[in-house]
Amino acid sequence: MNPSEPEKLDLRSFDIVQDKKQELLRLFPEIRTEGQKIDLDHLKLVLGETVDVGKERYGMNWPGKADCFKTIQAPSMGTLRPCPEESVNFDTTENLIIEGDNLEVLKLLQKSYLGKIKMIYIDPPYNTGNDFIYPDNYTESLQTYLEYTGQVDSDGKKFSTNTEADGRFHSKWLNMMYTRLYLARNLLREDGVIFVSIDDNELQNLKYLMNEVFGEENFVGCGIWQKVYSPRMDDDGISPEHDFILIYAQSSEFVPNRMPFKQNEKQFTGIDETSGLKYRPRSLRKEGKNSRRQDRPNLFYPIPAPDGTELYPIRPDGTEGCWRMKRSKYNKLLSQNLIEWINTKNGWQPYVKQFHDSNATRPYMTIWQHGDVGHNHQAADELKAFFGIKVFDNPTIVLHFLNQ
Repeated sequence: MNPSEPEKLDLRSFDIVQDKKQELLRLFPEIRTEGQKIDLDHLKLVLGETVDVGKERYGMNWPGKADCFKTIQAPSMGTLRPCPEESVNFDTTENLIIEGDNLEVLKLLQKSYLGKIKMIYIDPPYNTGNDFIYPDNYTESLQTYLEYTGQVDSDGKKFSTNTEADGRFHSKWLNMMYTRLYLARNLLREDGVIFVSIDDNELQNLKYLMNEVFGEENFVGCGIWQKVYSPRMDDDGISPEHDFILIYAQSSEFVPNRMPFKQNEKQFTGIDETSGLKYRPRSLRKEGKNSRRQDRPNLFYPIPAPDGTELYPIRPDGTEGCWRMKRSKYNKLLSQNLIEWINTKNGWQPYVKQFHDSNATRPYMTIWQHGDVGHNHQAADELKAFFGIKVFDNPTIVLHFLNQ
């Protein structure tokens, strides 16, 4: 190449179809035909009974779904342009805000951030009948902006909201969400996770949609966030006080963080005689998953109770369970006076002292109360204090909670 000539850059967005095809050919080289094409019949033969060839099959379908793939596969010729004059510490900052059509931006990010994002949070239109649901048929940047801001449609006419009177009310919303979720999934790392806020209007459809895009096996949970602390007095029905946050992982490599106990946690009722520290008694018998004897046979052994009898880890249903730890660790904790015996209605039961200062944690629960994670009004006050003006009507504070 002539060094005097400028380097020619490929301005096209990431080719998703080509990438998927190469991955298939890597996994199944025997399905390759001339011209690097794929023999689908041979692929079915290789996969055997795992291929569903029936006309009627379980799945989600709606008008316009096939066109979603055309939208996903259409390359973007857009370009991200830096704005130093609107930035703070442009040369040194580690933060990035991108303003633009989110579908086009997601396509442009595929090249640089494919499989690199740890967490994605989306607060999409809830499809309440007052939201703008945007068609993905853009021609040039100004037209895109006008359409996205609800000023005009593709014919230059004023754009209207997606109302329930529209025969494809839910389909329009699904078409918009499918393309964006599909592209967002490509960006996640193997241990990545995505959070999507929604309310009752499209919760069921969104969950079916995310099951298809991310896989049912990667469903992590559905948080119920109490977003307000008082009822809407002008509501004629039942005043809604919560939103949902659907959580999906990219793969089984995602491990959610645990939540530290609060200083005023009511469970810490005991006072250790030696240290004077607060503790909570935690059952020595393992509970929940993998708590059966066959799950951990080496953790099934007898320990002497205060009355001299031998006690085994028996579950409430009468079946054999297991202890939380090996016998050697139990003996060590016993010698340190960290085992507490409590005489219950079912007889003597051993508990481990879990202190408040021992980094004790608990899993996040599905109900997120505003007293723990904040609410709309608190989020609005924080943003107003930061910007000096009111920026959003109903900002979310959920991420503040998730980043604890």
